[in-house]
Amino acid sequence: MDVFMKCLQFAALKHRNQRRKDTNETPYINHPINVATILADAHIEDKNVLMAALLHDTVEDTDATFEEIEVLFGHEVSSIVAEVTDDKTLPKDVRKQLQIENAANCTEKAKLVKLADKLDNLRDLEKCLPNGWTQERREEYFSWAKKVVDNLRGTNIYLESQLDNIFRSRGLL
Repeated sequence: MDVFMKCLQFAALKHRNQRRKDTNETPYINHPINVATILADAHIEDKNVLMAALLHDTVEDTDATFEEIEVLFGHEVSSIVAEVTDDKTLPKDVRKQLQIENAANCTEKAKLVKLADKLDNLRDLEKCLPNGWTQERREEYFSWAKKVVDNLRGTNIYLESQLDNIFRSRGLL
């Protein structure tokens, strides 16, 4: 548990100045905590998966590095984070297409993090339209997320059923 709490503190430190795009500008750290909580609710007990969930956006959105994560939390955690991290040097549309294409080839542990990440993002989008987003952009995100999730199928029935409930409510199933 000690290393898990250090991981939580590390993620909180790295995301300390970031906010979500919701109307309340929620502290960003709530998102990685939600992703880990979603996995725990799905009875995922693998400490490395839960730590990767806490860290899944640190390299993509902060000054954290894969090397730093590996030294602090081990090779497996770093590898899972690497699998779910977009290459920010690529254009956004390319990154989004690569998420669809690469989803099926991820390890089981990375797939779990991706499913929980999409579930938390979609739940947030159901609650409110992010600052600067149009309704059309929100609907495009739901459609894109379904394509990613479709390539993660067969990973976890509970997570997939939660996502399917959202997709069904949007007319995507």
